[in-house]
Amino acid sequence: MGTVAQNISEILDYQIVRIPMIYAKQVLDKNHNGLLSVQEASEDLTFQGMVGGNLSLILTQQNLQNDTISLKPEYNPNNDTYINIETELKPALMERAKLFPFLSSSGPSDKCTSITGCQIWWNSFIAFEPNLNTISKVPSNTSILILNGENDTQTPVEQAMLLQQKLTEVNHHDHVLITYPNLGHLFYPASQWGTEFGPIQQYVLADLYSWLEAHNGFTSLTTFSSSSYTSNTTKINK
Repeated sequence: MGTVAQNISEILDYQIVRIPMIYAKQVLDKNHNGLLSVQEASEDLTFQGMVGGNLSLILTQQNLQNDTISLKPEYNPNNDTYINIETELKPALMERAKLFPFLSSSGPSDKCTSITGCQIWWNSFIAFEPNLNTISKVPSNTSILILNGENDTQTPVEQAMLLQQKLTEVNHHDHVLITYPNLGHLFYPASQWGTEFGPIQQYVLADLYSWLEAHNGFTSLTTFSSSSYTSNTTKINK
């Protein structure tokens, strides 16, 4: 559920670079000229969240009351009040991705105050063999169910599709992929720009239960009507 196929660095590129770039092009660049107004971008709460808050990623200072806004020189060679999406925003996002896990402490040897973002946690992810490799080693008689929200911004649905493709390539016949339109990483309704928090939708749990029922002899579940939602299912059985 919410699957990862490639190395965590690929996921970071999606989360920190690709999503803000797509948002900038599709939502903020209303004139489709490849430029963002710094003030408009600063006032967009969704975009602020994507780039670390209030464009602090590339702004050196800002005072919206008197329209005094400046960018770090390395990201603004033209010395203007617009951001070029490709030549100014993208390099800044790429540099930000290199800084992950954004440690607030003075170094990796300091005690971690939380698991997510801890340097030790990060190093363990980097050391893992990608799931795209390990899934091909799963015994052919082991059934596999893959569930992913199509609006998942943490583990994008493309990762689930890569796993499905690998299973098909190695002739692992008994696997099922179900993707859910309009659901995010937590299988709760979300936009394509961020994770919304809430309970897993009942129809997702019903799909999970039905799969377990078929493979493990669970008691039949009869209280759910599949007509209440739409999902995309790819099923390959022996």
